[in-house]
Amino acid sequence: MRSFAVNQCILLKNNRLINLFFLTLIFIFLLPPCVGISSDPNSPINENSRTVLAGGNNAVKGSTGPTMIMRYSKEKSVKNPIASFAYFVPLIAPTLVDNISSVNNKQQVAIVSYKITSDVKSFHVSCEFEILGYGFHMNTFDPAGMIAAQTGVFKKGQAMTNMLDYIKFDGNGFGIIEVKGAINGSAKVVTGVNVKFNARGGKSPVTIGLYDIEPKDGEYKYENRSNQLVARVNTLSFKKTENANPRMGIKVASISNKAESGGFLSSLKGKIANLLIKPPKVDKLGNTTMLEFGYALLQKNTAFTFPLAKNIKESRVVK
Repeated sequence: MRSFAVNQCILLKNNRLINLFFLTLIFIFLLPPCVGISSDPNSPINENSRTVLAGGNNAVKGSTGPTMIMRYSKEKSVKNPIASFAYFVPLIAPTLVDNISSVNNKQQVAIVSYKITSDVKSFHVSCEFEILGYGFHMNTFDPAGMIAAQTGVFKKGQAMTNMLDYIKFDGNGFGIIEVKGAINGSAKVVTGVNVKFNARGGKSPVTIGLYDIEPKDGEYKYENRSNQLVARVNTLSFKKTENANPRMGIKVASISNKAESGGFLSSLKGKIANLLIKPPKVDKLGNTTMLEFGYALLQKNTAFTFPLAKNIKESRVVK
């Protein structure tokens, strides 16, 4: 059996990448929203909560986001565009974003199973989803807005490190949405939702892009970016909280340079980062929406309509 000898110098050299990665995530989500998005994350999600719109038929055109159709069966599954499933990304983002899809994108998402276990006090729902087809869908974060927001964080003349570039869904795979909650009499309240992208032992198709910017002639410009990194995301977690500033849990599989294909060292950096990452702050509308989505799954609703994300700057198709 081949053995690996980890060079201590390499570990020390790459420790900077790990530290900068989790610090950047914290800085990114500490930013205030660039647009007026609000929702109450503290209201209980139960039978009396906000009505889930079916197909958007009762909504004014342009007043809501896309609708997910769910059938909870492989045989009867309904395939939704990847952009509909990934719509939670701009909802949780505190900055302006672009929606970008590859030309002739064939990615679709279907909820293919439903399993629930419960007792008198709690419940646990597990819904497997499948991302089918080829292509990619991503949300990019406005570089000018990111630079402006980070200007006061770094000292004058200092490089801006690990700026958030994009969140990308590339290719296909299986995932699981876990919904956890409490039961109080007849009321069921969702307390947590975990979205796992690496089900069935497969590789997650979700990545986050990061980059550095060195100032040139005293100015920070996106075209001067360097040290581009890719973090592969396994799990995103959302919790019910009384705090007005909810946080999102995150677990990564690996961290690598953009040119690298991943490997032992990339996975090692990912494992270390998971021990150090502090859950980043997210927009409260996005956090509440994910809990409401979890409640729709708990109830085996056949449709869920996302609220309108007002921070989408542009939607386009690229080659």
